[in-house]
Amino acid sequence: MSRARKEGGARRVGVERAFDELAFGDGRTLNLRAHLPTRGEAVARTEAWLRERQATLQTGAEVLVITGRGNASADRVSVVRAGVSELLASLRRRHVVATYREHTAGSFVVELAPAAAAHAPRRALPNDAPAAPSPSTLAGLHADTRKLLRDLARIGLQHLGVHSPTRRIVEDEMLRQFTALAERLPDDADREAALREEIERAIHALEA
Repeated sequence: MSRARKEGGARRVGVERAFDELAFGDGRTLNLRAHLPTRGEAVARTEAWLRERQATLQTGAEVLVITGRGNASADRVSVVRAGVSELLASLRRRHVVATYREHTAGSFVVELAPAAAAHAPRRALPNDAPAAPSPSTLAGLHADTRKLLRDLARIGLQHLGVHSPTRRIVEDEMLRQFTALAERLPDDADREAALREEIERAIHALEA
């Protein structure tokens, strides 16, 4: 590729970025390229950020999620972009996202669903579909365990850039952490004691 062609491409990207900054601003832009996250990190951060934006922005607001084009990735395919695309489809089914569209080869424009929609009654799952855990699931845990789980959720959200999460976001993160950690627990042990140990290890890892 010639130097002139490279410079022309860089100039176009710069122009696109300038217009995006004007249209969306910092408060409505998530730039995943800034920290070069893994696919899993990008998906978790994007979901937490979109839920926080849904709770704080007016109904129908549009936000920009920048994933990058994947030019430096293997086969020039962005695993972050693919992960975020799958997440957006999932969040639309869960009433966090109203619509989304490709903005550039490295970004999506996302219209947020009304916050009330996320709490609307959902259709019953098929009989063979596993039931998702609900906040009442955690009520059976000891208060100390729930506190540890809440601490883990808040610390994890802070690492994702969500510093003032709503109660719903914290509860969702507690459920996500509980579901992930519970899968590691042995069947022949004191499962709640083992769960607390896993939570403490996760908190220590985040604070290290």
